[in-house]
Amino acid sequence: MKTWKLVAGILSIVFTVIVLFQSCAVAVADGLEENESTSSGAGMLVAILLLAGGIVSIAVRKSIGKGGNIAVLIIFGLAALIGFANSSTYPDLVVWSGWCAINAGLALVCLIKGNKDNTPKLSE
Repeated sequence: MKTWKLVAGILSIVFTVIVLFQSCAVAVADGLEENESTSSGAGMLVAILLLAGGIVSIAVRKSIGKGGNIAVLIIFGLAALIGFANSSTYPDLVVWSGWCAINAGLALVCLIKGNKDNTPKLSE
């Protein structure tokens, strides 16, 4: 699971740039159409949480405790909820929220599975 955390963290940081760019474009389009949608703001919040989740995922990939997995689960889970709930005029937000949901699910798997590989073994 260390590899997953590293790859997910790097991809999340890269995706942050794309989500921020798309959110800014949606904000400009909403402004020109005089639309009062909150999708662009939600997209920016998802991008910030995506960046935070990516950084935390990379930082805790070698941790032994459960705190890192809990933090990754909360950050990506919150980003997924915000994104799915506010994807009215920004349909690509569903894709990024899906990515966050996948990462949250894998963090939950890591949390349930535990770090059985890193437990100290007593020699006989």
